[in-house]
Amino acid sequence: MKKIGAQFLIVTVFLALASSLAFASDPSPLQDFCVAIDDPKLFVNGKFCKDPKLATAEDFFFKGLDIAGNTSNKLGSNVTAVNVAQIPGLNTLGVSLVRIDYAPYGLIPPHTHPRASEILTVLEGTLYVGFVTSNPDNRLITKELNKGDVFVFPVGLIHFQFNVGHTNAVAIAGLSSQNPGVITIANAVFGSNPPISDDVLAKAFQVDKKVVDYLQAQFWVNV
Repeated sequence: MKKIGAQFLIVTVFLALASSLAFASDPSPLQDFCVAIDDPKLFVNGKFCKDPKLATAEDFFFKGLDIAGNTSNKLGSNVTAVNVAQIPGLNTLGVSLVRIDYAPYGLIPPHTHPRASEILTVLEGTLYVGFVTSNPDNRLITKELNKGDVFVFPVGLIHFQFNVGHTNAVAIAGLSSQNPGVITIANAVFGSNPPISDDVLAKAFQVDKKVVDYLQAQFWVNV
């Protein structure tokens, strides 16, 4: 009986952990909606809620996603975000959206979203996209996408998009968080404030400190 009881306990704990991981995402709303409002005096995991009786259509609306973003930067790309900062009504709903514009050979550099998976669809052009799996395999999974194609980037994994065409490209992506966050790898490693010690980076990347100093001196573009 003791052995059966122990096995039952182990299974119960395992199922509890599996369940908590399966439902790991933005918190679910406990009412119809929770329109975000800012309170500069307090910080919470998410946003405070406006009185639902004061909510209007404008709290759930964004205009302008049909307008192309300015891609005249070093990367040749632009991201127009539509998250809880732009639509307060997204608060607690666990979704957001971006429009991505790419000049010819424009790049969205390797980055991660710490709080969201991403599903991307190409509206115009041809994109070379991919992501890298976690250690120890670090396997690169890539695909060339054309108009109408869809690709998924799993939460937290490093991924990128590159316009391999001679013309502009446009994509729309949905993300599984009201505030997915972005960590651009090059910016975080070589453009942190204050800088990471060049001793650390030289050893991590197995390069001379002069190479690290050169990279840290660059202007890293946020998209």
